[in-house]
Amino acid sequence: MALMEIEPGLKIAGQMSPEPSREDLEFAQQLGIEYVCLWTDGEHANYDYFMSRREIYEEAGIKIYGFGNSDVHNQDAIVLNLPNRDAKVAQYKRYIRDLGRAGIPYTTYAHMGNGIWSTERETTRGGAPARGFDLASAEEGHWGGRLFRMPLTHGRVYSEDEIWDNFAHFIGEVAPVAEESGVRIGIHPDDPPQPELGGIPRCIFSSFDGYYRAMEIADSPNVGLCFCVGCWLEGGSLMGRGVEDSLRHFGEQGKIFKVHYRNVDQPLPHFVETFIDNGYFDMYQAARVLEETGFYGVMIPDHIPEMAGDGRIGYAYSIAYMKAHADRARAECAAA
Repeated sequence: MALMEIEPGLKIAGQMSPEPSREDLEFAQQLGIEYVCLWTDGEHANYDYFMSRREIYEEAGIKIYGFGNSDVHNQDAIVLNLPNRDAKVAQYKRYIRDLGRAGIPYTTYAHMGNGIWSTERETTRGGAPARGFDLASAEEGHWGGRLFRMPLTHGRVYSEDEIWDNFAHFIGEVAPVAEESGVRIGIHPDDPPQPELGGIPRCIFSSFDGYYRAMEIADSPNVGLCFCVGCWLEGGSLMGRGVEDSLRHFGEQGKIFKVHYRNVDQPLPHFVETFIDNGYFDMYQAARVLEETGFYGVMIPDHIPEMAGDGRIGYAYSIAYMKAHADRARAECAAA
């Protein structure tokens, strides 16, 4: 099956609930959001549920661009080749086929083996609560209802060869299914892109070179990047190439399917997420490169600091900034 058609041009999407209230839908309409990305769990990740969500959102004039499944995302069984790996891979393939049947063109996948990604909440501009990560105090994390503890989350140190072999096995299984189904898989960077956490090397999706090799292994038009600007900034020099160079390289190859538009105050070993206009990177430069390279996916706001105790305020602030950046990029590129 050919890749499902996606309208050309840089698009802004909201990250929303698969069970939206009327107020949620009105809020999205008022913001001018035409696309959304949704997440659900393994129980609901099936064709009938996907179609029912399409009906709800399309009645409101909104298209579902992507639909994630937390039950096959960040799975240690896949990353580390644990005894239930084959069952998880089979589940992933069923999920991709159901997305394709439902006409949903995209999903995000992450390939991390544990849930070590945050430390205590911190504050950014004006005292706004935000996610932080301090390597010196990273002791434990949660994912999928499980607790992962440092220094060895799985009882031993894994080798980089094991991680690469396990990825090659996974992508070799799922890429043909994605191609048959017309679904794009965008792989999210390791967050944070620390070279090793809990005894597990983060040797693939924590650098430009790792992504380059992974795309060669996948060798599929349906496998590309969910490019998280925030993660790239967290890594800083560890990424090998900066945000703009990396966006340009993979963008010119048509390999960027989705972008997380997020800023941080500084790179590892200690960072705090912040507002689009308050980090160490000029986020407009990302929008400009995306427009220059013909990006046709969606940008979403990601991990937004809380403003005035109301999550919708920061969300609206982020969407507005993203729209302004996208409009400026279109205008400047058209005039160039």
